[in-house]
Amino acid sequence: MEKRVGFFAALVVMVVHEATAQEATQLERIVVEALGGVPLNATIGTLPEEYPGGQVARGGRMGVLGNRDVMDTPFNIGSYTAQTIEDQGARTVADVMINDPSVRSTHSSGGMLDSFYIRGFPINEGNFGEIAFDGVFGIAPAYRVFTDYAERIEVLKGPAALLYGISPNSSVGGTINIVPKRAGDVDLTRFTADYASSLQGGGHVDVSRRFGAERQFGVRFNGSYHGGDTPIDNQTREVSVGALALDYQGERLRATLDVIGQREDFEAPQRPFYPLAGFAIPDAPDARLNIQQPWEGSTSEDLSLLGRVEYDLTDEVTLFAAAGGGNSRVERLFGTPIILNSAGDISVTPQNYVFDVDRRTAETGLRAHFDTAGIDHLVTLQASYFHQGLDRGFNSGTAQFTNIYDPVSRPAQDVPAPTSVPTVSENELYGFALADTLSMLDEQVQLTLGARWQHVGSENFDATTGAVTSSSDEGVLTPLVGLVVKPWENVSLYANYVEGLSIGDTAPGLAVNAGETLPPYRSRQFELGTKIDFGRVAVTVSAFQIEKPFGQLEARGSDLVFVEGGEQRSRGLEFNVFGEVTPQLRLLGGLTLLVGELTKTASAETRGNTPVGVPSVQLNLGAEWDTPFLPGLTLAANVIHTGSQFVDAANTQEIPSWTRLDLGARYLTEINDRPVTFRASVENVFDNDYWAGVASYGTLAQGAPLTVKLSMTTDF
Repeated sequence: MEKRVGFFAALVVMVVHEATAQEATQLERIVVEALGGVPLNATIGTLPEEYPGGQVARGGRMGVLGNRDVMDTPFNIGSYTAQTIEDQGARTVADVMINDPSVRSTHSSGGMLDSFYIRGFPINEGNFGEIAFDGVFGIAPAYRVFTDYAERIEVLKGPAALLYGISPNSSVGGTINIVPKRAGDVDLTRFTADYASSLQGGGHVDVSRRFGAERQFGVRFNGSYHGGDTPIDNQTREVSVGALALDYQGERLRATLDVIGQREDFEAPQRPFYPLAGFAIPDAPDARLNIQQPWEGSTSEDLSLLGRVEYDLTDEVTLFAAAGGGNSRVERLFGTPIILNSAGDISVTPQNYVFDVDRRTAETGLRAHFDTAGIDHLVTLQASYFHQGLDRGFNSGTAQFTNIYDPVSRPAQDVPAPTSVPTVSENELYGFALADTLSMLDEQVQLTLGARWQHVGSENFDATTGAVTSSSDEGVLTPLVGLVVKPWENVSLYANYVEGLSIGDTAPGLAVNAGETLPPYRSRQFELGTKIDFGRVAVTVSAFQIEKPFGQLEARGSDLVFVEGGEQRSRGLEFNVFGEVTPQLRLLGGLTLLVGELTKTASAETRGNTPVGVPSVQLNLGAEWDTPFLPGLTLAANVIHTGSQFVDAANTQEIPSWTRLDLGARYLTEINDRPVTFRASVENVFDNDYWAGVASYGTLAQGAPLTVKLSMTTDF
């Protein structure tokens, strides 16, 4: 580990030296204006500028706090731009997250959904829906989010109960937010045709227009279709996406409406593997091998809608409101493969499942600027509401057997679809938030204080009788304190204390209080960091600690009682670098060092162990080089490294570390006076076989095979 830290430190020194030598200008405060000019406390029609190099933005959305400059933010945030999405051919949020050293994917690359770890804690597992859209939960598709409708993809690291409210599945490691595409000042008609090995191909159209005497009405449509065989055995995939974004930007009134529809069909989707205890984890198989059969498959459909409005009462006071919702329905026939031994033998029981997730969300509030005794205030008051219901039904087949290294053809089973899909859980979350950012000494000192009162209501139902089997009805207050000090114009020192909130676990059948749902858990984060901007290159360093409780069985006399008694702690150091080292060379990446520990458990055998799925090191380093020998040609490379991870809380089963190299190239030219960009990339150049990650419940994600991607983009 010392060698890795030394290498990264030397790299940062080199980057800083090169950037300083360019005599670049310092990063200025963001001043974002839309059509006709809007107040700084508006979010509609505003978009933080791109940082030099265009791969990330100078700022991002901070939930209830609105858009903030990265140098004025007491958190570690990242905002990946549309340019990064396009240049890397990223089709999903998971494809974009490959750039972030604090984030790791925990689902198989050829699977039907995406889930992640951020700062050592899971996100988007369980019932999913933990990715925010335009600053709110409940809109983004639950199982997979595509980039067709994303202008930016932002990552806020750490708990965000005040900023976003409690997430639908209680993640505390961070929040991913989708900034939707909007019609720009310049009309756009863009088409991209792409291909990926083996025979997966398709096209994407992006059309943007503005209308009206002052071009106050905007329309943007994104649509795509992709289909064909994938590099994974037995697998075909078909995806269609349509997204319509409308907006109005008047003198004082601004409004948006987003409608998203998508469908993804799989034959033989890859599944994560669940290993039994008592043996060493087998080596990862050839990444192309697939134990799933062509008669197994899945269909996921999503429909979402969000309306948002802002009205300026004065130049300093803005009212805002949003309302919408979404539905995600999944029909799938397959099972979870169980690894039986270190030889890779597998047992899998096909199951015919139907999931139906309904979501409703709303918020309203105001933002105001004012001064008191030389102190500038930016105050936000918000009320929010979220409701999610999960309907689920299934039928099971009989167990079949195969092997991860030598999959056999399993005969098709006629597992009928469930005749009923009962409601099995409902969550109702509402709350009120108040936050104030106090700026002093010409914004050299900025103090953010806030708190959110959150009501957490949840019910679980018996699938047969509909009776309530467990419930929670609690109110919790979660605070935030954030401090930014800028001793120099290009240096920000920051610190924060923030709490996260999780829905309490439900006691299992072994407990004397079986069915009882524990009160909501408070997670706590302490963080210190430094951000240095050299004009065209920025470097950030942060140190954090997150503590999250969990429920466990404890012996009290002759009884087992389920109580809040466990705790996971994650400590880490994050190093990030982005920008232009020279006008021809760009860097994007960083290093995360993690120390995860089960600090409180009911068993002395697991106390002090490393939590499931938490590696000690994560490295991402990408570079782009504009070649001098052929104008318009850019070469790119990205190295991803992840340390070893434990699969079980007892730390007896482990997957090894892995390293992957991706290479790419793009060429910008003109054909018939129209700009055309050709792109090519190779992921996993050396075709390494690896276990990519471990989910919190101990399943193994299979890594991606060598994959070739080609595309051509042109504007009309």
